[in-house]
Amino acid sequence: MIIQKAEFVTSNTDVSKLPVADKPEYAFIGRSNVGKSSLINAITRKKGLAKTSQKPGKTQLINHFLINEHWYLVDLPGYGFAQTSKKNRAIWEKFIREYLVNRVNLQCVFVLIDSRLEPQKIDLDFCYWLGEQGIPFLLLFTKADKQSIVKGDQNVAKFRKALKTWFEEVPAHILTSSETKLGCEQVLSTIDDINANFISPIE
Repeated sequence: MIIQKAEFVTSNTDVSKLPVADKPEYAFIGRSNVGKSSLINAITRKKGLAKTSQKPGKTQLINHFLINEHWYLVDLPGYGFAQTSKKNRAIWEKFIREYLVNRVNLQCVFVLIDSRLEPQKIDLDFCYWLGEQGIPFLLLFTKADKQSIVKGDQNVAKFRKALKTWFEEVPAHILTSSETKLGCEQVLSTIDDINANFISPIE
C-alpha cells in the first residue's frame, strides 16, 4: 500500500460524535512513552501527523486520520498515563473502552509494546481485556533499533509466552522501528488485506 493522502479529521472524547462508521478503521494504542506517535508518522510517512512529545501521555483524545480517503487510522490515548490525576485517568479509560467495544467499523487494534522491555503486567492485562471483549488485535513491538535483534526477539518470545497462558492462539506480531521504518510496510500490507474484505456496517 502506498500512502498518497493522510489528513486529520477530528479529535474528541464523545463516541457518539465520531466520523460516520462507513470505512474500515484501525486503532493504535499502547502504554505511555511506547513510541506510538512516532510509529504512526513513520507508517504514514507524514512527519508531524501524530503529535510527538518528550512528555508521556501527550495524546488525550480519540484522534481520527483519514488515509487515502479510504480508511481511518485512529490514535488513542495511551494506558498507564503519566503525570495526570486519577480522575483524568478514569475518564480517559472509560471513553477508550467505550470506543473499543462499540465502534462497529473497528477492524483491528494495533497494541504497541516496547520491545526493549520484559513483559509488563499493564500490557498483558490490556491484551487479556481485548480478548475477553472479543476485539481483534495485533501486536506491534516498537523501538527494535534500540537493542540487538537477538534481545528484541527474546523479549517478543517472552511476551508471547505470557499471552499463551490466556490465549489458545496468540495474535500475530510485527517488530517495528520508527527510525528505520522496519515493519511499516508489513503493517500497511496487513491493513490492505483486511480492507479487501471490509463490508460497511452502515447501509
